Amino acid sequence: MQTETGQSIENKNKVYIQRSHDRCRHYGVESDRIDSRRILDQKELFDKLENKRELILAAVPFMNHLYEFVKGSNFFVILTDEEGCILTLMGDETILSEAFSCKMIPGAYMDEKSIGTNAMGTCLAEGTPLQVSGEEHFITKYHRWTCSAAPIRKENGEILGILDITGYSKAVHSHTLGMVVAAANAVEKMLETQNYAKALRKAKVFHEKVLDAIVAGIVTSDAAGNILTANKGASDMFGYPADEFKQHRVEDLLVDWNLFQKEIFDGGKIMERDVPVRAKRNKLQFNLSVYPVREEVGDITNYILVFKEVRKQRKLADKLMGRHAIYTFDKIVGQDPNFLRVVDFAKKVANSRSNVLITGESGTGKELFAQSIHNHSQRQSEHFVAINCGAIPETLIESELFGYEEGAFTGAKATGHPGKFEIADGGTIFLDEIGEMPLDMQTRLLRVIEEGTVSRIGGIREIVVDVRVVAATNKNLLEEVERGRFRKDLFYRLNVLPVQLPPLREHKEDIPLFVSYFMDRITQKLNKRKVEISPEAMEQLKDHDWPGNVRELENFIELAVNTESLPPVFGDHPLGHKEEDRSSEKDSERNEPVSLEIMERQHIGKTYQYFEGNISRAAKALGIGRNTLYRKLEEYGIGASKKDNDPK
Repeated sequence: MQTETGQSIENKNKVYIQRSHDRCRHYGVESDRIDSRRILDQKELFDKLENKRELILAAVPFMNHLYEFVKGSNFFVILTDEEGCILTLMGDETILSEAFSCKMIPGAYMDEKSIGTNAMGTCLAEGTPLQVSGEEHFITKYHRWTCSAAPIRKENGEILGILDITGYSKAVHSHTLGMVVAAANAVEKMLETQNYAKALRKAKVFHEKVLDAIVAGIVTSDAAGNILTANKGASDMFGYPADEFKQHRVEDLLVDWNLFQKEIFDGGKIMERDVPVRAKRNKLQFNLSVYPVREEVGDITNYILVFKEVRKQRKLADKLMGRHAIYTFDKIVGQDPNFLRVVDFAKKVANSRSNVLITGESGTGKELFAQSIHNHSQRQSEHFVAINCGAIPETLIESELFGYEEGAFTGAKATGHPGKFEIADGGTIFLDEIGEMPLDMQTRLLRVIEEGTVSRIGGIREIVVDVRVVAATNKNLLEEVERGRFRKDLFYRLNVLPVQLPPLREHKEDIPLFVSYFMDRITQKLNKRKVEISPEAMEQLKDHDWPGNVRELENFIELAVNTESLPPVFGDHPLGHKEEDRSSEKDSERNEPVSLEIMERQHIGKTYQYFEGNISRAAKALGIGRNTLYRKLEEYGIGASKKDNDPK
């Protein structure tokens, strides 16, 4: 870059001075003025100094350094803001006293409009370092002085303030302006560094806030396992304050950290794994993912560990997989006093921690009550996990309930799999058809209920679970106990709060309510018209025994909506009884009463024959599940009970 000669600089300076004088005359500045046209009062000055604190703090050290060069030579150093307002000044007492007599004090404006041509004001106007000496000042009072000023700029070039040094003209050196320019540049660098540091601090705070906002514990460590950082989530989960956290090593927190490290070194991954931990709080297990940070050569320099609450993980899975209860007590229809007493009892026991056993015939709404109990409890926001103990093969029920570790058996997932009890942690598990559970599984279930822990197949660690058990059956479990098919101790563990659901035939006056409810719901679901039911037809519906209970009635209404007519409940309709059956029933009524088991066997046999052995259609007509019908056919010795013989 070509260096300007002293002559060219002097010529430029003359141009700046001439332009400045022209502006002063235009502004109407009086040459005999003593003080500035604009001086802030105390409150305005205080606000100004507060606003310019950062500039003042950055400039003062360099002002002191600059003053040290001229100390004792009657100079003073001035700092103004971008408008020319004096923020602070320092210097020798004699010249400072003279400056103060001219009201050249903090709060006074040194721009050209306020006080005419001077180095500070003209530097602002021209945007360049310059020197104003003697009679170049527009104000006569300043003719004894020479002032040298340079702008302090932001990174974008905008003027932030002016640095000036003023003294008697006879003492000013030719290098004075150069000293001011150097000092102004130093202030700019300082501000740039401070702004960068501030940006880093803001970024650090921002990232910390982001990390703290994440619903997870995030811990970083070096390659040796020394903890470097831990976010608020980690502190909350483990119970260690942030400063105490850094005193630990990762192996202090994780039981199997050395094994995990080896697995990562060998190219493995630790992703979404439930791991045992050592926490200050009463926590035994978290979900862990580990992300190694590697150099270009591949060496691990750091680890990022992400911990999540196992229960929250399961809750998220519960939402994604639809494991939640949808029914509530307000959806339970009925006005019969005895039925309402059952509903009231279920509501009262809903918030208890004790186990519930719901009994009743197939189709009476046992799961509906189970979901309503869950939704009426403090666990309503947690998981509701239902499992049909009669629909799962004996070989799979153990892994379904209790889960398994990786490699536990052929076909097991490589990552292992949580069981229903783990998934239901914090919520409710509904064990439907509990009477069908194999005896060896009953033993394991009893242990889980008593100890509150589960152990996966192939695993050695105990996993703590907080689960409320609601069981249901259509069997008489006491009879099953006497026959040796059900453990007595398990029965009493489950039957703490018994809920006995009455069959529909015992509250037939509720049938019109059920019909109206199902008609509304099914027509909306199928987008079809309602089927009109005459009073005579309603009496027929009320007269029917409904061995499949509410489920059978619901299926009947769905059939009516689909066919857009009301099928006869009696006569040839499969859901009713043929006329000869009714006459035989009347005959039987005059004889000794028969047991409910015999009636059930007769009805299942007739329905099975009507549908010519089609299990799916017969089960739907009866309002029961296919597996339940298979079991009943085998129990009563009716027809072929093999699934291979079931025509779809």
